[in-house]
Amino acid sequence: MHELAITESIVESVEGRVHGAKVLRVALVIGKLSGVVPDALRACFELCAEGTVMEGAALDIEETPGRARCRDCDAQVELLDTIALCPCGSANLAMLSGNELKIRSVEVV
Repeated sequence: MHELAITESIVESVEGRVHGAKVLRVALVIGKLSGVVPDALRACFELCAEGTVMEGAALDIEETPGRARCRDCDAQVELLDTIALCPCGSANLAMLSGNELKIRSVEVV
């Protein structure tokens, strides 16, 4: 489960920037095509935050859909997985969103 390693990195990253302040909430953006399972990340969060300034913090996750622009017909399409075709039949797609994994905000006291 790579979500454990990802969650450990998130906790380390936040701890390194809050300078000991108590963290109340962490908001993440996770793309549906990122390969990260939000429920697995949630399950790891409490464990990884234990004993840190993030212990007891709420975790908010916004999932972004996969979107791409067809380089052939310029249409925008929603992607359900990484193997996708435009309705015009082209596979020449430029990813617009869906691969994200980022910390949107951190609320501290």
